[in-house]
Amino acid sequence: MASGDDDDPIIQEVDVNMLDLYCAYPVRPASMSYDNAAHLAARIKPKQQKVELEVAMDTMSPNYCRSKGEQIALNVDGTSSEDPSVYSMKMMDKQTFSSIQATTNTSRFAAAVFHKGELHLTPLQGILQMRPSFTYLDKADTKHREREAANEAGDSSQDEAEEDVKQITVRFSRPESEQARQRRIQSYEFLQKKQAEEPWVHLHYHGIKDGRSEHERQYLYCQAMDATENTELVKTPREYLAMLMPPLAEEKVIKPMGPSNVLSMAQLRTLPLGEQVRTLMKNVKVMPFANLMGLLASGTDSTVVLRCIQQVALLVQGNWVVKSDVLYPKNTCSSHSGVPAEVLCRGRDFVMWRFTLERTLMRKEVAAIIKLPPEDVKDFLEQMSVPRLNRGWEFLLPTDHDFIRKHPDVAQRQQMLWLGIQSKLEKVFNFSKDDFVAKKDARMAPAHVSGDQRLKAARESARENHALMQRELDSRRPKVSTNTGSSGESSTPVQVKQEPMSDSEEPMDTNGSINGYPDPTSPLSDPHNGHGHGHAFTPELQEFVRSTFRKHYVLCLSEVKRLFNLHLASLPTGHSVYGHVTDRMLQDTILQSQCKQILVPSNATADEQKVFGLWESGETFDKHRQVLFEIFMKNYRVRRSVIQTRLTQELSDAATKTDVDRLLKECCTSLGGMWYLKGTVPS
Repeated sequence: MASGDDDDPIIQEVDVNMLDLYCAYPVRPASMSYDNAAHLAARIKPKQQKVELEVAMDTMSPNYCRSKGEQIALNVDGTSSEDPSVYSMKMMDKQTFSSIQATTNTSRFAAAVFHKGELHLTPLQGILQMRPSFTYLDKADTKHREREAANEAGDSSQDEAEEDVKQITVRFSRPESEQARQRRIQSYEFLQKKQAEEPWVHLHYHGIKDGRSEHERQYLYCQAMDATENTELVKTPREYLAMLMPPLAEEKVIKPMGPSNVLSMAQLRTLPLGEQVRTLMKNVKVMPFANLMGLLASGTDSTVVLRCIQQVALLVQGNWVVKSDVLYPKNTCSSHSGVPAEVLCRGRDFVMWRFTLERTLMRKEVAAIIKLPPEDVKDFLEQMSVPRLNRGWEFLLPTDHDFIRKHPDVAQRQQMLWLGIQSKLEKVFNFSKDDFVAKKDARMAPAHVSGDQRLKAARESARENHALMQRELDSRRPKVSTNTGSSGESSTPVQVKQEPMSDSEEPMDTNGSINGYPDPTSPLSDPHNGHGHGHAFTPELQEFVRSTFRKHYVLCLSEVKRLFNLHLASLPTGHSVYGHVTDRMLQDTILQSQCKQILVPSNATADEQKVFGLWESGETFDKHRQVLFEIFMKNYRVRRSVIQTRLTQELSDAATKTDVDRLLKECCTSLGGMWYLKGTVPS
């Protein structure tokens, strides 16, 4: 190569001959190589350039701890002789080295050999670093977990194990989108799976002084020394340096895609204020203005934030709810039903508008008007409300009166916007605002009566009618006992005093309801105190209790109430024969239906402690149940052997294994090898 710089004289000219895997041991000093160690196995994955070597360990060395080696082999292989063992000598007698790529760009690296005044270069296709592999520790952990699982499974006897019948929901997977496919391909689990799919190619290892190794080393020298081709370097110094040190290309850093519901506050602060507000509202969906200001950077002007939020959200009861077109942009559709975004926006706007008029909505009423699939209607309601028992869906946040008082101009402007939205919705869905105002007033009327007024009215009513109700109750009880088995019509309603309950009891008030919901037109309802005149111990209630306990045998009070509410909901519209049923009335009816309260000494809640069992049903199996109930009156959990022994003592040979199985299935629940009465299993 020509050079015009006299200060850098040429000392010697050397012929360079251009002539593919280089391995290094970075955790091993050069003076302690593995050249003389016995190599037991070698394997390679060519596509991944992954190499593994198994090297024998010197177990006779004074530095080798024999007890530790035996312990490691025992942890890895275990005591079973069925599975293939890693260490056949019952001690750790070998070590595995696994390769990792030192660099992905090997175009600037070569192996050089200086021979007879000539420099021979061999380009490298890969540079690997061999490091010790500790996969045997993972196998030891797996063995340890398997042993622990086997020990835990052995604690409970096979007789006490009970198969749990689980409901299986079959779902069909949706077609995978291109974006989801790219995320799956870039995931760590997918890459690990692809790497594991490539099979190992087993190799034969040759030592450094082996003849085959010497033959391979000859390939490091150029084999075409006598070729006539011109090998002189004709590049200029600048071009030659550019070839040696090419400019680094700027690599584009691809940020990993996070879940759509995860928002990084650090990245959020880098966005413009309008985008920050839009992103927050799109993720949260419903938010008070004070909370929004708390999420933004300190010192942000509230006036500017108000301008931004009015572009992406609407005011509902003093709180900001994200606009429908932000959640459902144009040319998109529902992920549940495929309904276009325009139709979804109209339906969601109707739900938002209804929440500007009242606190609670009924899902069936909304679905009947907007006529969208139930999944989409539920999605609308879940975004801005929560379900309440027997009240429908209530708006998620309380009304923010402070914001309305501080910003009356914004509230007035939003009210005008809602009037415009209302006029459009009336044309689309063919309704009038008056259709909902009347319902709102009727439903909200009882809210103006305070709790003290209700309590005072209830006390006065009870005090005035106490004597009358007591006489009617006493005269009614014998009639009920004689008419229990008949299916005649129910007698005249009797007013029953509401007895005091403990703090843990929860009143179950049907209140002249229709299918579990209050009927405002019923004469039995009292909107001021929440109670009405009910039927005392009606034959229908006793028949329900008897049929329920003949089916379930053991029930706690809360479960009876749940089943009773389901029974009320299944009745046809307008069919209300039970009247006002209280917890006390329900308990008395249970006790009058050949049932007894089982006083289980449990540490459960008060409602769950009230467990009732069918004591007499007219069957010979009643004796078995009575013995079982007496056992659980002394201990809230027992083993099967205790029940078997007690039944044998009380009933001699009449208690068979089949009877015990039937008894436990009807009345008990198994957990951790112990048996509990139904409804008393600790949560």
